[in-house]
Formats: sequence, C-alpha cells, structure tokens
Amino acid sequence: MNARDIVRLRHMRDEAMTVLQFIHGRSQADLDQDKLFSYGLRYALQIVGEAAAQVSSETRTLYPEIRWGEIVGMRQWLVHGYERVKNEVIWRTATEVYLPS
Repeated sequence: MNARDIVRLRHMRDEAMTVLQFIHGRSQADLDQDKLFSYGLRYALQIVGEAAAQVSSETRTLYPEIRWGEIVGMRQWLVHGYERVKNEVIWRTATEVYLPS
C-alpha cells in the first residue's frame, strides 16, 4: 500500500470518528432542527467520501468489505445533489453505517 493511500485511509477513519462524536446522544430531530449540526455531519460524510475516492484501486482491492462505491456515491450526492439531500438519509447513513453493532 502506498503512503498516499495510508493518509487517505486515516482521513476516512478520523472523519468516521467525527461522525460518531457528532451523533452521540443526538437524534434525527436534532438534525432536523440544528442547521450547524446538519452542516457538520454532512461535511464529515463528504470528507469520508472524498478520501475514499482518492484511494487507489489496488488498495481498494485489499479491503473488499468496504463499500467503496456507496461511500463515494454518498459524497457525490451530498455535493452535486445537495438540493435533494434528505436528513433521513443522512441520519440513516450516520447511524446504520458508522455505529458499531
């Protein structure tokens, strides 16, 4: 694995941890009512997706359990489909994808 991919994977991990910190003790109602919370959560998810997009195909192959296409797709949707972004999807992504089971 090249050094650049290691940095990108760290960015993904760090922002995933940020997502967990943001949602701890919060609810979707908070997301609906708190614009700053909404912006912060969306931005953290964007960074995860942008970092994932920069990871080489060789490294992606090493981690097939990571849903690379979905992560990058979420970033694309957040940035380019911003007018269609629904808080329900953001909340579900943060809680179902990032919360450990």
